[in-house]
Amino acid sequence: MGRLVHAGSAVVDHVYLIDRLPAPGTEKIAHRHWRTVGGGFNMMAAARRADMKVAFAGRHGTGPNGDMLRSALLSEGIDILADPFPETDTGDCVVLVTDDAERTFVSSPGAESGHTDDELATITLEADDWVFVSGYTLSYGNSRDALARWIEALPAGVPLVFDPTPAVEAIPRTLLERVLARTTWLSCNLAEAAVIAGINTPGETLARPVLALCPQAAGLVLRSGPAGAWLCLKSGENVPVPGFNVTAVDTNGAGDTHIGAFVAALARGQKPMDAVRYANAAAALSVTRAGG
Repeated sequence: MGRLVHAGSAVVDHVYLIDRLPAPGTEKIAHRHWRTVGGGFNMMAAARRADMKVAFAGRHGTGPNGDMLRSALLSEGIDILADPFPETDTGDCVVLVTDDAERTFVSSPGAESGHTDDELATITLEADDWVFVSGYTLSYGNSRDALARWIEALPAGVPLVFDPTPAVEAIPRTLLERVLARTTWLSCNLAEAAVIAGINTPGETLARPVLALCPQAAGLVLRSGPAGAWLCLKSGENVPVPGFNVTAVDTNGAGDTHIGAFVAALARGQKPMDAVRYANAAAALSVTRAGG
């Protein structure tokens, strides 16, 4: 099994459990609140708990958020490749989780939003590494150009896994297409696939226009929540992979869990269909409890 190198962002979440989103100008009392690491950390933790070596290559800041993130990474056995950025702290995110298990985010980027060419050039990749990048990092104006150049310069044999995330609409189209052109595996939900394709059609029919933008891709995983996912291969085969029937408590981190488990399964030699089913199981488990 190779190593996962996460060249994205991880933040600190302030999670509030509420019955429903408040109306403008009103106040809402939370059932419960806690502070925890989130963002890319959830994906890395999922891959690590699936027994894959993981290294965090993103920026992390100097301050209480950065300290909390580094402590969590080390507790999961995740290597940290960069030194703390000295001028600012790691960013944070307010996460509102409603009684229907849906989550709403309000983010405040920090050190993770400013990758430079020189910083990225210090990342040393190994022959069997897998690289992961998320749309959140590519949406940051201070880092996306350097990150896109680094992605384009990746060694030919290194697989790139890309999750466009809900931030895909904030990524300039030309830059998004440059990243898609180097992508080996794309994993996204149906709404994100519709943005990439530029059309809103049912489920698996999004696969062809999306994969047309990914000439090097082995395939696309279309996540569809409790229904499971579609495995869409470059050969044109689109296969539904059913989800698992669970009672959802908190969907925050489910997509990250799915991707981390999927990459770990592929890296240890599982067939793509089996890897998606494994990822469906991991994501289903993740939503049965509060927290990412």
